[in-house]
This record gives sequence, C-alpha cells and structure tokens, in this order.
Amino acid sequence: MSQDEKNGQAEPDRKSTRDKVTDQIDFDTTETIETSGHRTLAGWLARVVAVWAIFTAAFHIYILVFHPIDPWLFRNFHLVLLGVLGFILIPGWGKARDRVHWSDWVCVALLLYVGWYLYHNFEALIWRGGVVPTTTDFYVCLVGVILVLELVRRASGLALPILCMVFMAYAFLGPYLPGMLYHRGYSVERFFTYIYGLNGVFSVPLAISSKYIILFIIFGAFLQVSGVGRYFVKWAFAVSGHARGGPAKVAVIASALMGTMNGTSAGNAVATGSFTIPLMRKVGYTPRFAAATEAVASTGGQIMPPVMGAGIFIMAELTGIPFQKLMLAGIIPALLYFLSVYYMVDLEAVKLRLLGFSGDALPNFWSVMKQGYLFFPILALFAMLLLGFSVVMAGFIAILASLVISWASRATAMGPSKVLKALETGSKNAVQLMAVCAGAGIIMGVIALTGVGMKFASVILGIAGTSQLLALIFAMCIAIILGMGLPTTAAYAVAASVVAPGLIQMGVTPLVAHFFVFYFACVSAITPPVALASYAASGISGSDPMKTAITSFRLGIAAYIVPFMFFYAPEILLQGHYSETVLRAITAGVGVIALACAVQRFYFGRLGIPLTVVTFAAALSLVSPNHWLDAVGFVVLGLLFVYQKLYRGRKGRGPEIPATAG
Repeated sequence: MSQDEKNGQAEPDRKSTRDKVTDQIDFDTTETIETSGHRTLAGWLARVVAVWAIFTAAFHIYILVFHPIDPWLFRNFHLVLLGVLGFILIPGWGKARDRVHWSDWVCVALLLYVGWYLYHNFEALIWRGGVVPTTTDFYVCLVGVILVLELVRRASGLALPILCMVFMAYAFLGPYLPGMLYHRGYSVERFFTYIYGLNGVFSVPLAISSKYIILFIIFGAFLQVSGVGRYFVKWAFAVSGHARGGPAKVAVIASALMGTMNGTSAGNAVATGSFTIPLMRKVGYTPRFAAATEAVASTGGQIMPPVMGAGIFIMAELTGIPFQKLMLAGIIPALLYFLSVYYMVDLEAVKLRLLGFSGDALPNFWSVMKQGYLFFPILALFAMLLLGFSVVMAGFIAILASLVISWASRATAMGPSKVLKALETGSKNAVQLMAVCAGAGIIMGVIALTGVGMKFASVILGIAGTSQLLALIFAMCIAIILGMGLPTTAAYAVAASVVAPGLIQMGVTPLVAHFFVFYFACVSAITPPVALASYAASGISGSDPMKTAITSFRLGIAAYIVPFMFFYAPEILLQGHYSETVLRAITAGVGVIALACAVQRFYFGRLGIPLTVVTFAAALSLVSPNHWLDAVGFVVLGLLFVYQKLYRGRKGRGPEIPATAG
C-alpha cells in the first residue's frame, strides 16, 4: 500500500461511527481554477483591470443581445478585450507572479495594435486575407498568431501550444512527407494570413467562445457572487451528506451541478474538490480514491446538460443540429455516467464500512429545501431552451433571473457592487476558455487548409471495411490522444475536426458521431498518462498523480463504454421510438450498476476474480443492443444475487453492508 493510502486509511471502527465526524462544514472555501492562477493586483492597476473586465462583460452582453455587429469584428474585439486581461493577470513564468512584467505590457501593446489593424483594414482584409496579402498583413498576422500561442501557453500550459506548432509545422513540411501526409505546401504569407482569419483563429471555437461561452460564464459568475452556487453545494450536502461515504456522493452531485457551467474538468475538480476531497478523507476514503472520485465527477460535469462544459455549443455549430435537441440527447448518457460513479463510491463505502456526517455537522435539510427557489435560474434556463428561445436570449434571461432571485433573501441579495463584481469575475473566468478556443482555431485552420482531416477519415473508412468495431476503437484512441492535456472545449473541437468526418462517412449519423467524439475528448481528462483533472485533484489530496489517474480511469470506466452504446443503440440519444428508448435506458442503467460492482469487486458481498469476470460480462451484455443478451445479463445477475445472499450467507460470509446504509 502506498504511503498516501496509509495516511488516509483509517480503521473501520473509528470511521464507521457518525458521532466522530461532527465538525461544521465550511462552504466558503471554493475558488475556480480560471482565477486561482491569476496575479493578485493592488492599487490603481487593480482598479483599472476591474473596470476593463466589467466593460468587457457589459460589451459582450450589449452586442449579443441588443446590437449585433459583423462576426469577424466581434470575435476580434472578444480576443483583444480578454487577451489584454490574460497578459496582465496570468504571469508568463513563476517568478513574474508578484508584478506585471515589462514583457506583459509589450504583449498588451502588440495585441491592441493587431486588433486595431484588423478593425481599421477590415473591409480590405475580407478580400485579400489568405489570398493576396500585403507584407504588412503578413507581419501583423504573424504577430497575432505568436500572441495567441503565448496566451494559450499561459492559460493552459504547454500541451495545446505544442500541438498547435506541430500542426503549423505540418503545413510547411507537407511537401516532404510521404503517403497520405503529403500536400503541396503553402507560403508563409498565405499561411499566416489564412490562420489569423475566419478559417483559423477566428473560426468556430472562438465564435462559440464569443457568442455563448462568455455569456454562460457570466451567468455562472452571477450564481457564484450571489451565493446561489454555494447553495447548490449545501443542497447536495443536505440531500446526501448523511449517507454512507456522504462527502463522495456530495462530490458527485455537486460536480454534476457546477461542472456543467464550468468549461474545464480540472477547473471543476479544484472548485468543488477544495472542500469535498478533505471531507472524503475525513470520513475514511484514501487520498487517492478521494481525488479520483472528484476528478471523475468533475469530468462528468462536462457531459451534463444543459451547458455541458460549453462543448455542446461547438457541436451545434459543427453539426447544424439545434442546441435543444443536443441538450435533450445528452440527458440519458449523462445520467448513466453519474449512476455508475455514484455506485462506485457507494460500494467503496460499503467495503470500508464508512458512514456519512452526523446531522449536526450538516445543513438542516428543511431549511435548505425552503431555499429551493434558488434553483429557479437553472430551471428557467432549461425551460427557455426547451421552449425554443435562442441560446443567447436564454442565457441573458438566466443572468437576469439569477439577479432577481438573489433578492429573495438578504444573504444572497445582489446590489450594484455585487453586480459589478459578477461582471468582473465573469470576464476574468472567461480568459482561459477564450485562449484555448483561439488555439483550437489554429489547429482547425491547418486541418481545413491541408485537408488532413479527410485523410484520417479515409483511414477510418478503410478500417471499417474490415470491422466497424475496430474503426470505432481507432477513432476512440485518436480522440483521447488529441485531447490529452487539453481543456475539454479545445479537445472536442480538435478531435471533431479529425475523427467525426470519418465516422459520418461510415454511415454514422452526425449526432451519434459527434457525441462519440465528445465523450472521449472529455474522458481524456482522466485517461493516463496525461489526465489533467486527476492531476489537479491529486494536488489537493496529496496523492500520487499517476496512481490517482489510474484510479480515475477505473472509476470512470462507464464513460468508455457508453459512447459505443451510441453507435449500437442510438435510442440512448433519443433516436427512435420512446418505448425502445425507455427499455434501452433501463437495461443500460442496470448494466452500468453491474459494471460498478465488477470494478469494485463487490455485489452483495465481495467477489473473487472468477465472479468478477462473470459480473463484468453480465454488465456488458446489459449495455448491448441485443434483447437476448439483456435477458442473459438479468439471469446471470439474479443467479449471482442468490449465490451471494444464500450460499455465501450460510457460510458466514455475508454482504458486509452497514445496517444504516444510505
């Protein structure tokens, strides 16, 4: 057993009594990863940055809701306004954290000039950019691309800028490469003016960032500043904090609620994990398991409707499928994922004989439920989207709803200062996602320019000629590899450009193909060796990062199986008759529970290796589209239940489940 497990593993008889865990829970310790790495400014500069951030948020709301302008100009303003915040707030290296370095001001000045140049020469650049650029066009666009790469490096680390540079290098090395990688090559003038245009940096990802993502991040900031977001966590504690292993279940529920508004799995892991991970350790979970649980739950927040970590907006743009249809299609898969994770942590609590918090350490259930009206902004968002309102209008009304509903209580009431603080927070939180969307645009621009995406599609088609399952596995591997080290939004945007066209040419519907890619782009955050969400959570728990990533992979195993269900049983995505959808959802639900039992090796009692294999096989048969295999799965699970309850019980090896299980 590793040292971190020894430190975190308490004896069952000390942790299985509720009266030993009575410390009051602090709900005011949350922060978001988007701002946790920012400089702490003071004096006049802090005030100037605050005013700039408030103006940025207000400008976006005004343009989106009241006064639309040309998309290229708007995206240019979006990049410049948030980019200035990025260069001032995010240090370029560790020792530059204490103050703004002179190089940061150089970047700010250059970015303002590049933005002004595009605005001033807008009419001409529409026609000549990427076709017959001038020398000045080339140098301005070259500087713009370099600034974007530097901003991406600061906001998300080295993985995405390195991937961008690999794709950029491919654009120039194509004439020297063999086989399917060959292309005729491009001049530097044409390449950089093409990339720093509507087909590259300002393409779909930045369009989604400027139109949808920032609006929902501002909405999340209003929930955060008013305290409504904190209420979600209190509600999760009141509902499940008393259950066995309560804090782990709170992590699952809270991450589902908060993660859908958060654009990064790692950001969600830090935001909710900062207090759920210590509490999980407190009731007896090992540091590694606590961190893995938070990482897996936070990653699931990216697939939970309505916002789905902002990736759904890019999906709607790429597929042309209405947002409302995508949101509804994502409900059953997300519920299956969280059902699996919930049972994973529940069975771990059973095996360790853990209980939850005592009642006096938790928020009073009825007091919390009396504040249930604070869910109104989320419910209003759902309702407006389902009623056919535009995404922008639904997001704007949700912001207003969160403001109005905050006035229902003095504790949450937002006055002018809190409104300004929410606008400021929203802009600052949007910097990272804007940066990664701009970086993803570079990659998508290279893919469009060179046609390499269609070449990968031909490879997938060739494999599909032998076996569709092999083609799906190949597509899965590409999506995970492209997503490693990237925030979810960028991971999906890149993977969708490379993988989805091949799946669609195989005959897969665009909805199924893009959901398939989206899921694997999301789970790249918990897939070793580069698992950002797991690494972020391990930093809080003090566990070994790689071992935490492996545990996360095991706990999130359902997410690697559910996408294959899309292909073989598209009814899960509401594609088909409702009766078939209900049947598929029920059998899949039982299947993912059985899968959790197999992974945890516990099904009404501990399982040996042979019975674990049998349980795993039964789980796979239940998530298959074949009705006969479903029947076999139910029969096998029934026989296992009888064996565990009767045969093992007579031998004195019963289920070992605490009498007060929650």
